[in-house]
Amino acid sequence: MSVVEQYARAQIVTDTDVQVQEDRGAVPVVLRYDPERDPRAVRVGLPGPHEWTFSRDLLEQGLRAPAGSGDVRVWPCGRVQAVVEFHSAQGVSVVQFETKALLRFLRRTYTAAAEPVRG
Repeated sequence: MSVVEQYARAQIVTDTDVQVQEDRGAVPVVLRYDPERDPRAVRVGLPGPHEWTFSRDLLEQGLRAPAGSGDVRVWPCGRVQAVVEFHSAQGVSVVQFETKALLRFLRRTYTAAAEPVRG
């Protein structure tokens, strides 16, 4: 099974980093899926040392309707965007993606999970 890594552009708004709030431009975000590490989880790497791991099912559900689990919430935002909200002791980060980028990533994760084990 292969690791899926996809880069996406996203708008980030956080109550912990004023500099990011002031820079409303898109930033690179890394979407990762490693079926050998955890076949049910995806990781989102934000700029800096910020990486979140949560259920792949949560991401999929949140693209259709608001969904949340623990410190992560996902919901559709209009017809072409989706929001992923991360809560931590340091504050809240809201990341807005193009829905098509997340759907492409999810399709790639299901393809990777279905690959035969190489040996």
